[in-house]
Order: sequence, then structure tokens, then C-alpha cells
Amino acid sequence: MVLMRRQSLVKFDAPLCETIVETPKPTTKEVLVRVERCGLCHSDLHIQDGYADLGGGKKLDTTRGMTLPFTLGHEIAGIVEEVGPDVSKDLIGTRKAVFPWIGCGQCRDCRNGDENLCVKQRFLGVAIDGGFASHVLVPDARYLLDYDPLPVNQAATLMCSGVTAYGALKRLVDRPRQRNLLLIGLGGVGMMGLAFAQAMFKQKISVADLSPAAREAALKNGADVAYDPAEPDVVKRIIKETEGGFDEIVDFAGNEKSMAFAVSTVARGGKIVVSGLMGGNFSLPMVQWIYKRMTIEGFMVGTLAEAQELMALARSGKIKPTPTREEPMSDVQKWIDALRAGKVVGRIVLKN
Repeated sequence: MVLMRRQSLVKFDAPLCETIVETPKPTTKEVLVRVERCGLCHSDLHIQDGYADLGGGKKLDTTRGMTLPFTLGHEIAGIVEEVGPDVSKDLIGTRKAVFPWIGCGQCRDCRNGDENLCVKQRFLGVAIDGGFASHVLVPDARYLLDYDPLPVNQAATLMCSGVTAYGALKRLVDRPRQRNLLLIGLGGVGMMGLAFAQAMFKQKISVADLSPAAREAALKNGADVAYDPAEPDVVKRIIKETEGGFDEIVDFAGNEKSMAFAVSTVARGGKIVVSGLMGGNFSLPMVQWIYKRMTIEGFMVGTLAEAQELMALARSGKIKPTPTREEPMSDVQKWIDALRAGKVVGRIVLKN
């Protein structure tokens, strides 16, 4: 019997611990992937907590339907080790990135290619066991993406922080006025967004983050200007320097303060895409919304087609690698704690 080691959630709001089970055997279209790398995402923290912050003391329960022990982790790259009877054995031994945002395959959204909107979703590491393990069982070989010649760490992180940043920025590409762009929040997704924006847009790219280290890293990686949202009179300064604010903003933090900053710095007729999940509540006077003629769109993770577009863009060499730090899979809880404390710049990638 071949055993699989997992860093498992055995109790909500408690540290992960190692569990050992029999390695699953793929059936039908399933594929067993031996995990080489799995990125650590901020959403893993929300799942570990068992809730998302709705603001005002309210919480969204995220525990329903989950059976413990459960394996987190959705930024996965590895080697195909075994396939089901309906899958070509030629896949065995190939190195693949794994698209984790898998739907039921039957509903209207899935048939439209929007599996990331499926209410009966089978997201790896969110609804079914993910990649903080020696192996992961993927429901269908169609969710495996070639990534050569990219480094394996980059390939893994493209599957969440990458496709999230790419999809959010894509919502701004065709707007008629594109004088400038602001990215708020420079965690793993925000730094990915900075790298992609340089390949997707021609205008200057500004960033904003409370962390001096994050702002410095962004400037070293291509940002034109870095703002500290806590700086006195920073909004007045931005409005003056940009001649009225930013036409396009992506909020990769997604909390009350970041959204207040976005609304205060967006230009009239501008658009804000909100892609962060730090939580809280957001309100906006209707008169201000209408007066500024602003657009606000929520966005979370991209489609399989967008992941394929992004992978092709990355494999063409048009995207700079973003900062990553490789750490042992067994130390995942240590790095969850560091991420929760705001002590991580870039992306932690866990290695088996």
C-alpha cells in the first residue's frame, strides 16, 4: 500500500498537522499528480479560520459541506504519476501545472466556460482535497497545463495568484481611457499583477501598500511610483500628480481601508476592480458614485481559458518572474503564521 502524506486541517481555527492515508487511485478521467510545489495563498488562511469577515462583526461561515481532515492548497505543479482508464497513459511522467477552479461540469456557468462561478464547484484545496500533500487527485486531465520552459515555482503560482491577477487586469484592457493604472496591495497577487500589467498595458503603473518593504520591492520590479496610503494628504498629492486621479485601479487587498483609498483616488469615469478577500464592509454614497461615474467590479479567479492564455503569455517570455520563497511543505503552518502577521513579501512556495 502506497501512503500519502498531507498537511491537514483537522480542526477549524487550529494549526495544520500531518495526516497519512492511502494514496487514492484514479478512476475514469481522473489523474493522480505527485505534488512538486504548492503555493501558499491568503485564501488558505480564510479556509483555516472557517469564516470570511463580512464587517460589522458579521462572519460568513465557510465550513459547511467540508469534511475534516481536509487538505488545503490550490497553487499546484507536479508530475503525473497515474491516470484513470479513460486517460492516455502518455501523460504519465509529464510535468504539469494544475488548474484548481473546477466546476460541476453540468450547470449553465460550466457549459459557458465559467467554472469559477459554479455553485456546485469542486475547487481543489477549497471544496475537495488540494496540494499541501505528496499527491493530489485531479478530476479530469483537461485541467493539466504544460508549463515548460517556466520554472516550476512560477508555474504553480500562476494557477491562483497568477490567473487572479491576470483576470482582474483583463477587465480593464478594453476601456477607452487608459492614462494611468494603480495597483493597491502588494502581496503575492499584487506582485503578480505588477508583472502582468507591464506586459498588458502601455501606461505608467503606480502601486500603493502600507509596507515599506513591499513598496521597495515593487519599485525594483517595474513600478513607476509607490504610494503609502497612510501618508498625510496622500490623496491630495495623488489627485494633483495624476491630474484628477486614476482611470483604472485594481484593489488586491479588498478591505475597508483599501476600498476607501481606491474610491478617493479613482478619476471621474474610472473603474475599480476589487480582487482581494481581506474582508470587511464597503459602503458608498449613491450621489458620489453617480457624480464620479465610476464602475466597481468584483472579481475572484479566472477561467480555464484565461489560465491557458496566461500560461501561453508566460511561456513566451513576456512576463518577469515575481518574488517567491521556497520552503519545505512540512513547514506550511510556520509560513501561514508569517503570512497572517504580514511578514511575507511575494509568494511562499512549498516543496515536497
